[in-house]
Amino acid sequence: MFLLVFNSVMLGVGLAMDAFSVSLANGFADHKMSRTRRVQIAFCYAAFQFMMPVIGWFLVHNVATFFKGFQVFIPWIALILLAFIGGKMLIEGILDRRAEKNCPNERNCSKCTIEKCRKYGIDPEAGSISNRLLIMQGIATSIDALSVGFTISGYNTLQTLLSSFIIGGVTYAICYIGLKLGIVFGTKLASGAKIIGGLILIGIGLEIFFS
Repeated sequence: MFLLVFNSVMLGVGLAMDAFSVSLANGFADHKMSRTRRVQIAFCYAAFQFMMPVIGWFLVHNVATFFKGFQVFIPWIALILLAFIGGKMLIEGILDRRAEKNCPNERNCSKCTIEKCRKYGIDPEAGSISNRLLIMQGIATSIDALSVGFTISGYNTLQTLLSSFIIGGVTYAICYIGLKLGIVFGTKLASGAKIIGGLILIGIGLEIFFS
């Protein structure tokens, strides 16, 4: 049980980093965001992060049930997927960090921050975040969590729901903090979050493969 909780928390932290980066951008885009709206946004991201592992587990579990030989490849698939997702996040974070350091407006990076917001489909000048955009963000930042279905394929239904609930809870907390930080600092912390998230996901993939 302890290992399940620990792995779920680590998966939640790693997978939530994309949502954390978008939360920073959302906070920057709407400096007057109410507490109720922050709760709604964080809950939306958490709900998608909860659903995606369950969907992934269901698909993989059924495939593994009908094709027993497929189970041999699950650790390899988990390693490849998490290494790919984590590596992608790591590279993006490093490139963003390098761009920040080389920016000619380093002491006044409002233009750079606005461009980062627009990369996530947000217009800082528009102010509020629409529900339609919020749902799109929720899907975009959680789609990688489908791969968690491979990593938890050995869990039963209750363990899967518990693990996914923990992942969703961690995502909620991280995204709510991201919204608060975004209101104060903008998106300057986004690159560091991606680097940390990428390293965590790669580490989890290696742990699953070797264990």
